[in-house]
Amino acid sequence: MSYVDDAFDNLKSNLEITRTESRQAQTRHELVRDHIGASWQLVDDFLTGSYRRHTKTKRLKDVDIFVVVDPEGPQADLAEGTGTAAVLALRDLLATRWPDLAADDNVVTINYGEEDVASYEVAPVFPRRGGGYWMPSGSAWMATDPREQHALVTAKNKECDEKFVPFVKMVKGINREAGDPIEPAFLLEVMALDLVTEPFGEYRHEIRFYMASIADRITDDWPDPVGLGPSVNAGIGQGRRRELADIARGWLAISEEALQLEYEGKLRAAVETWRELFGWRMPRP
Repeated sequence: MSYVDDAFDNLKSNLEITRTESRQAQTRHELVRDHIGASWQLVDDFLTGSYRRHTKTKRLKDVDIFVVVDPEGPQADLAEGTGTAAVLALRDLLATRWPDLAADDNVVTINYGEEDVASYEVAPVFPRRGGGYWMPSGSAWMATDPREQHALVTAKNKECDEKFVPFVKMVKGINREAGDPIEPAFLLEVMALDLVTEPFGEYRHEIRFYMASIADRITDDWPDPVGLGPSVNAGIGQGRRRELADIARGWLAISEEALQLEYEGKLRAAVETWRELFGWRMPRP
């Protein structure tokens, strides 16, 4: 195993959520779900998002929770109003226990400041006939099915010899190190589902290929992978998409430089170049 292999092994390990972080996240999301369930009639509640799909990177923030409101229960009338009204009703309920809250068109966010597990995003949703859920989307509701999204990632990870999930964490780590220019980060995951092919090779070569691919394709529309909601990048205009393509080309250039240095036998220089993308997430061997 080479110096570069060791560096990527360290990177993979460093992107994993620790047991302490996982236990803290579990304790808190159970408190949130129990608090809501004590006042609202629910048919289900579960974790979703990248934390549930195991593609979340450190620092662990935005642990996503769906609380599924009983369409026959006392809160059923929330489905008749706007998504915003449902979010605000949930905010008022959570405010009886958590003081630091924010609400947007989709979720209520519970903030824990600078702690390791920094925030929780809670969405009030309703079951959808035919499968999936209705989730708040401003004045309207949008269809989504995070459990099917999770199934797609799990299947892709199996096809890629359990390397797809670590790979997604790596490319999200590059995005985070750059200040999260690609937002939502879920877009990186959706593109990877389509652009990463089997058999899966070494991480560094897959990263180079992926960056070349998204530089060409990030200006495209990227539909919801389960075919229910709007395009994942619907809120990103063409001008910004072209800017993101330029950012991806910059990442590609760094990847190609690192691979060339490795080819020339300059292994330490290659790792230092990769660290331009990953920062502290890639500790030196």
